[in-house]
Amino acid sequence: MSQYCKITEGLEVVAWLSSHTLTTISQRDSSHPRHCKHQLGGQRLVNTDSLHFISRFFSSSDVHTEAVQAALAKHKERKMAVPMPSKRRSLVVQTSMDAYTPPDTSSGSEEEGGQGEGTPTSSQGSVSMEHWISRAIHQGSTTSSSSSSTQSGGSGAAGRLADVLAQTHVGKSGNSPSPSSASTYIPQPVTLTLPAMLLNPASLACVFPVSSRVSAKIQQLVNTLKQPRRPPLREFFVDDFEELLEGEFQQPDPNQPRPEGAQMVAIRGEPLGVVTNWPPSLEAALQRWGTISPKAPCLTTMDTNGKPLYVLTYGKLWSRSIKVAYNILHKLGTKQEPMVRPGDRVALVFPNNDPAAFMVAFYGCLLAEVVPVPIEVPLTRKDAGSQQIGFLLGSCGVTVALTSDACHKGLPKGPTGEIPQFKGWPKLLWFVTESKHLSKPPRDWFPHIKDANNDTAYIEYKTCKDGSVLGVTVTRIALLTHCQALTHVMNMMHVISIPYSLMKVNPLSWIQKVCQYKAKVACVKSRDMHWALVAHRDQRDINLSSLRMLVVADGSNPWSISSCDAFLNVFQSKGLRPEVICPCASSAEALTVAIRRPTDDSNQPPGRGVLSMQGLSYGVIRVDSEERLSVLTVQDVGTVMPGALMCVVKPEGVPQLCRTDEIGELCVCSIATGMSYYGLSGMTKNTFEVFPTSSSGAPISEYPFTRTGLLGFIGPGGLVFVSGKMDGLMVVSGRRHNADDIVATALAVEPMKFVYRGRIAVFSVTVLHDERIVVVAEQRPDSTEEDSFQWMSRVLQAIDSIHNVGVFCLALVPANTLPKTPLGGIHLSETKQLFLEGSLHPCNVLMCPHTCVTNLPKPRQKQPEIGPASVMVGNLVSGKRIAQASGRDLGQIEDNDQARKFLFLSEVLQWRAQTTPDHVLFTLLSSKGAVLSSLTCLQLHKRAEKIAAMLMERGHLQDGDHVALVYPPGIDLIAAFYGCLYAGCVPITVRPPHPQNIATTLPTVKMIVEVSRSACVMTSQVISKLLKSKEASAAVDVRAWPPVLDTDDLPKKKPPQLYKPSNPDTLAYLDFSVSTTGMLAGVKMSHTATSAFCRSIKLQCELYPSREVAICLDPYCGLGFVLWCLCSVYSGHQSILIPPSELEVNPALWLLAVSQFRVRDTFCSYSVMELCTKGLGLQTESLKSRGLDLSRVRTCVVVAEERPRIALTQSFSKLFKDLGLHPRAVSTSFGCRVNLAICLQGTSGPDPTTVYVDMRALRHDRVRLVERGSPHSLPLMESGKILPGVRIIIANPETKGPLGDSHLGEIWVHCAHNGSGYFTVYGDEALQSDHFNSRLSFGDTQTVWARTGYLGFLRRTELTDASGERHDALYVVGALDEAMELRGMRYHPIDIETSVIRTHKSIMECAVFPWTNLLVVVVELEGSEQEALDLVPLVTNAVLEEHYLIVGVVVVVDIGVIPINSRGEKQRMHLRDGFLADQLDPIYVAYNM
Repeated sequence: MSQYCKITEGLEVVAWLSSHTLTTISQRDSSHPRHCKHQLGGQRLVNTDSLHFISRFFSSSDVHTEAVQAALAKHKERKMAVPMPSKRRSLVVQTSMDAYTPPDTSSGSEEEGGQGEGTPTSSQGSVSMEHWISRAIHQGSTTSSSSSSTQSGGSGAAGRLADVLAQTHVGKSGNSPSPSSASTYIPQPVTLTLPAMLLNPASLACVFPVSSRVSAKIQQLVNTLKQPRRPPLREFFVDDFEELLEGEFQQPDPNQPRPEGAQMVAIRGEPLGVVTNWPPSLEAALQRWGTISPKAPCLTTMDTNGKPLYVLTYGKLWSRSIKVAYNILHKLGTKQEPMVRPGDRVALVFPNNDPAAFMVAFYGCLLAEVVPVPIEVPLTRKDAGSQQIGFLLGSCGVTVALTSDACHKGLPKGPTGEIPQFKGWPKLLWFVTESKHLSKPPRDWFPHIKDANNDTAYIEYKTCKDGSVLGVTVTRIALLTHCQALTHVMNMMHVISIPYSLMKVNPLSWIQKVCQYKAKVACVKSRDMHWALVAHRDQRDINLSSLRMLVVADGSNPWSISSCDAFLNVFQSKGLRPEVICPCASSAEALTVAIRRPTDDSNQPPGRGVLSMQGLSYGVIRVDSEERLSVLTVQDVGTVMPGALMCVVKPEGVPQLCRTDEIGELCVCSIATGMSYYGLSGMTKNTFEVFPTSSSGAPISEYPFTRTGLLGFIGPGGLVFVSGKMDGLMVVSGRRHNADDIVATALAVEPMKFVYRGRIAVFSVTVLHDERIVVVAEQRPDSTEEDSFQWMSRVLQAIDSIHNVGVFCLALVPANTLPKTPLGGIHLSETKQLFLEGSLHPCNVLMCPHTCVTNLPKPRQKQPEIGPASVMVGNLVSGKRIAQASGRDLGQIEDNDQARKFLFLSEVLQWRAQTTPDHVLFTLLSSKGAVLSSLTCLQLHKRAEKIAAMLMERGHLQDGDHVALVYPPGIDLIAAFYGCLYAGCVPITVRPPHPQNIATTLPTVKMIVEVSRSACVMTSQVISKLLKSKEASAAVDVRAWPPVLDTDDLPKKKPPQLYKPSNPDTLAYLDFSVSTTGMLAGVKMSHTATSAFCRSIKLQCELYPSREVAICLDPYCGLGFVLWCLCSVYSGHQSILIPPSELEVNPALWLLAVSQFRVRDTFCSYSVMELCTKGLGLQTESLKSRGLDLSRVRTCVVVAEERPRIALTQSFSKLFKDLGLHPRAVSTSFGCRVNLAICLQGTSGPDPTTVYVDMRALRHDRVRLVERGSPHSLPLMESGKILPGVRIIIANPETKGPLGDSHLGEIWVHCAHNGSGYFTVYGDEALQSDHFNSRLSFGDTQTVWARTGYLGFLRRTELTDASGERHDALYVVGALDEAMELRGMRYHPIDIETSVIRTHKSIMECAVFPWTNLLVVVVELEGSEQEALDLVPLVTNAVLEEHYLIVGVVVVVDIGVIPINSRGEKQRMHLRDGFLADQLDPIYVAYNM
């Protein structure tokens, strides 16, 4: 065995531990800490693989398995069904057999596991299952179980979930605004089919049909969450928003066990005796045996048939090592410039089935005084972690790699035959060490053999928890002392190495070799014992009486005890003596830490402890009885090594000695440990130069100790017990859990064969200031969805019952897909990395945030408001200026506005037709940018006259009748509007139905026509036919339309006289729109308001007849309609009309028109801006070459009814900056139902300002300004400058009291162009009346205000406006009816959506809505459906981390499913209705527990 090749006289040792065996055990294998030649670089990861032995372990003889089954049986009592996730078929098919790839079996990557699939289990010594279960039920488990579980039993007898789902009814929960069943889900530009009553939001609460699959599941989820939860929520809330959620704020459990023992005393191993003829160094020993007994066998390797392949004698080892040493030093580079000098590092790259070549190269390096760095063979596939190995080689300055001939041939080659540089690796010269390739050393050349000293002998790599790779340096003296400590005498030893490939074919091979060679020592791992157990039945002639030591290399793993016991149980009859089993503990830093020795007294039983899991989680040793379910049984790993001193220190903080009943990290002071982490002095100091202190703070020794990375304690009689590893430690809510223990529990869950080859990874991720446990397992290729879900539910219950901890996320991936270590185990840190970045591609996911997250801030209780008396002093509210502001006063502005003298727009048009008949008012563009048609003042007037005549003649309408105008965006719509005014009718503009989507868009048209009580419909010939078509009759009753007039052929004559209204306060038109919450409402606009509105915009934007304005907006409601139809007539400027739908054909249309017409002012919507940003992102160069120039644009205003979308406006500005667009030109406007435009940036005045507010304060309806980039900061941009004639005040929406500057409240507005009320069919205006005429509860109680329904705040800035006054900025935060009340706090959907969209590159869009106190998140996935499940944990984490909310349901859908209206706003309530009616066809629906 590499350096320790000589233990006792001619002893035969079977080491079936060729390197891959180190697969994932972080322990050093061995009594001989580095068995097998290649062992030096043994990969050390948390043992998540090869654990499958426990899963197959006699389900009755393994105590842990019984405990798990008993715990599950208890849960069976409580029939609690969990909603199974919904998955699209395509996603289910994908992950079955198609995804299965056979394991890679090439020599360098032997797959771990594999053997014993489906083998029967032994039933020796079985305690009946029923006995266990009944005992568990009567005695009670030590933990209460969580609510996150389905019913399940030990043998898969769980009731089928489908039956449960079929019987589940949706309860009418009082507070759940269950959506209307009438709603339809529409992906088109949105329209609605809600009944008109829905103007009253209260009527939304109608009951959802029980047949719906989705709502039944959600109801099930709600019921699950109503179950009592494990730990009571420790609730606290610090008012100053420093909602510190860290563990220290959680009150410690008063019943938690505390250590009570005395302070421990460091334990010393027996002294190392001095042997007189002991060789002074390892090389000297090799020289001695190589010359004295050259024929003695040193190493025998086996082929895959179990025949000896090669015997390396001591003579050959010596002569070949000299040859390798000579060639390394003299044949690389030139005589003057050798490539390798003594002290340099070289890599050793040998496959694990060639230990002989490895051994020769290792000793060759020792003789040449160069430092070997053994690593695994890199394979063609991107090995997990290989980049970090490359980083280690680079930092060690490695330039040469020694390898074998076969290995060299197997390495990936480039086109010219050279070996490519692996990712992250330094440039290497590959050097083959076979004798035939080497030069013979000259007779006079001889290696210099020195006594062992403190020079580095070799560097062993170690992979940390985070995936980084460190090099542990071991000195020559440590090497020698280690051998001495293990052997006492140094004699030749014969090692028989059994390759992994042979074990896969014949699991009994190691036992057969023990018999064949009469071996005295065998070095194995628990898994090998398990495999032998499974396969031993066919063997008769097994005799293990020659064994003096059966060294269990991973004996420090808590679950190795089951293998040892069962193995002894079966093989005691074959001559195996109990005292022969010798578990040992080792670590990369401290080499062999402890090893049990065979005792002469076979009556003295080995030490074992049955420890309470609860106690262990608090780091305290509490002996328990084996009857309890949640116990861990550990065996001792012997005593401290000879010549070493061992103590146990607290794992965190200062290395203070533990008490005797406390678990801590084992530390060793010995010559025979590693020296340092190569090149990392800081980490070396913390690991290899530790000075443990007593409780008084005094160091216990002048010599430094080395931290072993093992957790445990020293028991009675100086026996060392290991309970876990620092790398596998997860601290959840202040309690410690070991990854290995959780793996063992998961693997003991029925059906045990569910996990493919036992491949499970357990790690923790930090979410919301605490560690959360994640379990990832590979499922067998043939498992069904039902199997997976049943198994997952049971694992959750088992871990909850036994460890008393919740699993945050349980993910199943297809067989063989987790990243592997070079030796076939699971690469833990890489798996964690994939999970965190959303690239794991699981086929099933179960999240349980409701059970795990117990450190949320306390739900908010609203405080009663302060009464008026104590608050109001003049214009101050509680010490602050009242938040009020106004635009310029319309009365004070002197301008030569001729249109002012007319009260009605119809008069302004007649005046313009007389004074400037040929002035062009409107120009309509086609999708190619050509002028389709234009209207001068006179043409418009003439056309309007003809339409008025038609209304009177054909329509027989009276003045005051309502007319629905159903036109596409264009000039006909404008003419029809003025025709109505000329005839004294009230026009209502209605978006025409979409010809490709009549079924969903026509009902909205019909509803507006009915609700507005239109006496007739005016439209074009094409739409007129569409309204009465066959398709239309399927969607609505076409006979119920009022008369439809087609304006394509108009009468020649004009009307006898034009109508002039008697009173300017009469109705001019109705503005109908559907809000994002699905409410349809018509707002009444009087003639006075219409004229005042046009005047306000004219002044703000400085519009004159000489101006051109480009408008790319929908002309059906709000400011879009006013700009499209009204402003040009009032101000006389030319409007260039660009229908937004044309941009879908030609995204550059709008910007090209702006450039071509040299426009200074343009208006668009967010959807137009987004279309340009996404559609033209890569075309800016080609647009520039086409002459696109935006440098003349002075204002580009986004017309919106929402908080400004800063990210979009900024990316638009940046994108088109190269085309001359000035960033300050882009701004937003703000309008709402009660007032179609409150703010609009306009031409003069200061640039819009941006402030950063604390998002946490906003949830509590408070504004707290913070610096840019500070945590939880949210940028808010001013919504433009307040329009002339507009007054604003911020009021408390509940008490209606005025608020102070920078306080969040509802925006109220007073101005001449406010709407005059809702137009409703039922005349029930009382309900909404306060939207249009509200008064403050104190202060100025006379003024009548309109309530916008939007939350925002005013802030006086340092800037001054044109009049020299200080500028008041209005910041809109969000709509009150969109906001969600969750946990007593107010959340704006957009904030949560922004967080979600940032989590993964494949999330294109997101929408959230609440349902019965659950937050539902819908994400659109761009990319493969395989990524759908990756999003579930990411979305849940992001919302928890940033918003302190638990997501109830995550729905992954295709692109375009989230409905968006013409203004680019998400229709969230629509989406909700579609989801609850199961109309979304989701890719995946996850119900978080």
